[in-house]
Amino acid sequence: MSSEYEEPAAVAAAGPIPEPHPAVSVDAVDGAVLPEGLPAAPQAGGTDALPFSPPTSFRYKVRRNLLENRWLRLLAVVLVLALCGVVILAKLQKMTGTSGFLVGASLAVLPVPLILGAFYWLDRVEPKPWKLLLFCFGWGACAATLVALLANDWATTELISHQVGGGETLSASLVAPLVEETCKGSALLLIFLFRRRDFTGIVDGAVYAGFTATGFAFTENILYIGRSVADGSPDGGSAVVVTVFTFLMREVMSPFAHPLFTSMTAVGFGVAAISRKRWQRICAPIAGWIFAMLMHGTWNSSPSLGAAGFFGVYFLFMVPVFALMVWLLVWARGNELRTVGRQLAVYVTAGWMSSPVPVVMSSMRTRKQARALARFQQGPAGDRAMREYLSFATSLALLRERVARGLAVQHFTEREQELLHHLWERKDAVATVFARVGEQEWFRKHPPLMPAFGRPGPMPMGVPMGTPMQVPVQGYRAPYGRPGPYAPQPGPYGQPGPYAQPGPYGQPGPYGQPGPYAQPGPYAQRPYPQPYPYPAAQSQPYPYPAAQSQPYQPHPYQPAQPQPQPQPQPQAPAPQGHPYPATRPGTAAQEATREAAQEPAREAGQEQQPPTAEH
Repeated sequence: MSSEYEEPAAVAAAGPIPEPHPAVSVDAVDGAVLPEGLPAAPQAGGTDALPFSPPTSFRYKVRRNLLENRWLRLLAVVLVLALCGVVILAKLQKMTGTSGFLVGASLAVLPVPLILGAFYWLDRVEPKPWKLLLFCFGWGACAATLVALLANDWATTELISHQVGGGETLSASLVAPLVEETCKGSALLLIFLFRRRDFTGIVDGAVYAGFTATGFAFTENILYIGRSVADGSPDGGSAVVVTVFTFLMREVMSPFAHPLFTSMTAVGFGVAAISRKRWQRICAPIAGWIFAMLMHGTWNSSPSLGAAGFFGVYFLFMVPVFALMVWLLVWARGNELRTVGRQLAVYVTAGWMSSPVPVVMSSMRTRKQARALARFQQGPAGDRAMREYLSFATSLALLRERVARGLAVQHFTEREQELLHHLWERKDAVATVFARVGEQEWFRKHPPLMPAFGRPGPMPMGVPMGTPMQVPVQGYRAPYGRPGPYAPQPGPYGQPGPYAQPGPYGQPGPYGQPGPYAQPGPYAQRPYPQPYPYPAAQSQPYPYPAAQSQPYQPHPYQPAQPQPQPQPQPQAPAPQGHPYPATRPGTAAQEATREAAQEPAREAGQEQQPPTAEH
């Protein structure tokens, strides 16, 4: 299964890679030309409608010879790791004693769940097979540790026998980094060569390296802590101090030391996995391996520099490199998510999946929301279907990305058909969840414009993507320059009023003027109650009729009654000899006319009771 196998037909079958579009509709691309080599989606459900014959098993089968038999290789790996584990446990018990071995194992296991949990969190985009993860941990804890222990002891003995000054320090600074990083990196090399399909980038290499180095550190911590217990004084006082100091140095200050060193080699293999040039695929792992040895040797040499040198190496070199590695891995995982969303848009165009799928698949937050919603709506079965759909879709996108880069992929057509078949089987079970989560994510990335007055209301579900929110028309200016809910309109007799109000019972007042009472409230509420009737006598020439309990009927026209005028007062003559009349002409005649016209109105007002206002 060498990665140098070329398959031109698989590379040509990938076709062009269009840009992703979150709102692509299948109906909108029915007439579009599909990429060359991409199978068309079936028009109806069921296995019979597939454009190819689906595999009968969960994994497609390829003819292999006896040496490539999966069960035979698995049995060989298990036997080798078990034999190495038995040998290393026997050597540890012999070197540390029973009490030292038990104390060392009890303390060495404490940081293991934390470190493995961190790498498992990093592996959430495309979870790796648990068999490979167990192989990495077992290789680091058993095989790599046994080889490194034997090689380090032999090198130290040779240096001391040849009377080389500082043999133990030289062995820890030169021999130990070379041997240990080579043993740990051999696990990455085996996976890169024989499980190339599960090694797709930097994140995959970091996960494998983290599990391998954690197993190696676990066994090594048993050795160092057990030796501190065994080499203590008989009373046990100094043994406790040395044990606590060793525990703090190896498991509190530097629990990620070995994973950090091996991650350098993993970055080299990850670059080789995505590179098209042959010299890069060869040089990148070697460069990562050399840098890992340099970091390991610097860390092992720091105690010989004294306390100042040790803390200087720790804070000025190890901590910045660790922060840089964390940033690189987080960025690489985000890049994988963007790649998944971009590649799945091709299958949306072909009709294999709905348009919200790339939107949901390109974020860990939306993936978590989709699983939670599927579990809430459909129970454990829905959660399992959604988890499998996410895994198959991610593998399909990364597989197509490798082919788009021009890399050789063995059995690309069979693998693509297998993944499409699994996705099609689970399409109906997850369609509703993807539609709901995809709609929410689209509106989160494209929020509606905030209106000038108030906040926008919630968007009702079922509204098509891209529909703008309806903002009510604004009226008069509210405080601080904000428009209010009512538009200014002229009041009675051409005077501007604060509100546009119709007449009583929704009818206009006399002579086309709006009335001021019995008005409907804002937002379709009932009319506001008026505690007092409209006054009968007004200074206006045409008063409004009073509100009655029956529908409004206009009253007959009644002329306005003249009002009594105050008696004129004599005025002083003008200073320039031009006399002004004391009273205006016709004043007495007008007063008599007004007095005669007011008599009938007063008699009618005494007989009629004042009307009541209707609420």
